[in-house]
Amino acid sequence: MGALGFHIPSLIIYLVNFLILLVVLYLFGYKPLLRMMDQRATRIRESLEEAERVRRESEERQAEMQRRLEEARQEGQQFLQQAREMAERYRQEESERARKEAQAMVERARSEIQREREQAVEELRQEFAALAVAAAERVIQRSLNAQDHRDIIEDVLKESEEIGRS
Repeated sequence: MGALGFHIPSLIIYLVNFLILLVVLYLFGYKPLLRMMDQRATRIRESLEEAERVRRESEERQAEMQRRLEEARQEGQQFLQQAREMAERYRQEESERARKEAQAMVERARSEIQREREQAVEELRQEFAALAVAAAERVIQRSLNAQDHRDIIEDVLKESEEIGRS
């Protein structure tokens, strides 16, 4: 072997050193790296699950608000129907007076419907804002003060209203 340029004791020492280096790297490098990657994968999976849960809650709340709006619409239709029936009855008794009273009732019903609609929209806005803030806090893992939350939410709502009008 000496003729080939190999020195066996040196070769054995190099091989032992290499094996020691492999063991040290495995213990202090590979295992901690794998553990860190597993922890990160777990955190990412948990974040995705949380985001999915928040999305489902948002959809449920949106469906609930849609149901409430539909109920308010039906109540408004009932108010209008009642106003029409009263107008017809009064018209038979006293046509001019009944027409004026029916007009007043229709206006009151419309303003009541408008007020209830605005109230429902405001409730939806507040619930959506709270849900959005909670989701944002979870996603970015930090908290803004209450005024910053309101400002951001109001800007987003104004933009969505402007888009809806276009």
